[in-house]
Amino acid sequence: MQTKTKNNHIGRKISRIRELRGMKQETLAEELGISQQAVSNIENSEKVDDVKLEEIAKVLGVTKEGIENFSEEAVFNYFNNFYENSAPHGNSFNQGPYPTFNPLEKVVELYERLVQAEKDKVSYLEKLLDKK
Repeated sequence: MQTKTKNNHIGRKISRIRELRGMKQETLAEELGISQQAVSNIENSEKVDDVKLEEIAKVLGVTKEGIENFSEEAVFNYFNNFYENSAPHGNSFNQGPYPTFNPLEKVVELYERLVQAEKDKVSYLEKLLDKK
């Protein structure tokens, strides 16, 4: 029985870090002074030369080693541990019984405000049409 070795595809790691940072290929390309197609080619490459990797790391706000050692499993483990350790009894991130907020509630609140603003616009436009 043979075990597979982990693929160290640098391009995929760059792509995933870029996505996690909420950055588009066009933005990365602009910051690097290259075309979006060149970024696409880099992200499809298994290896990237060290100088270019340093430049990319700087734009992404990570170290070259951070890209080379990036593991999606480690990222999710970190966030899961962070969430599990954010209990109100206190820990290294949360020093006491401070209330935490649910980001989803904030998104819903923002969405509701945007919907209300659109309803107000429609109402205003209907009034303008009625006057004519």
